[in-house]
Amino acid sequence: QVQLVESGGGLVQAGGSLRLSCTASGRTASTYAMGWFRQAPGKEREFVAAISASNSRTYVGDSVKGRFTISKDNGESTLYLQMNSLKPEDTAAYYCAARTVFDSGRYYLRHYEYVYWGQGTQVTVSS
Repeated sequence: QVQLVESGGGLVQAGGSLRLSCTASGRTASTYAMGWFRQAPGKEREFVAAISASNSRTYVGDSVKGRFTISKDNGESTLYLQMNSLKPEDTAAYYCAARTVFDSGRYYLRHYEYVYWGQGTQVTVSS
């Protein structure tokens, strides 16, 4: 089992940047595929980005492509989401998620494919 704790959220002006972190405890991050999701009030949870356990493959959702980057430091068991050129529509609670895998090169895009979730960190982008 793994525990996930997000940090790095906050209030930022449009066009600014933030870096979210998600620290995994319990097992090394190299055994987990991980991802970021977000949920704004009144909206469904939305996929943001995913990374394979081996860090060899990543995928970023269309709404953030070219602006957000996902990465994972397996030595530090920490997942990151670098968010640049933020827009007001990026305002949401951001959640990291993890799951064990058989294929270390595979990533997962759907929320129901993940087993472990963090408590979320709020990102608010002002216009």
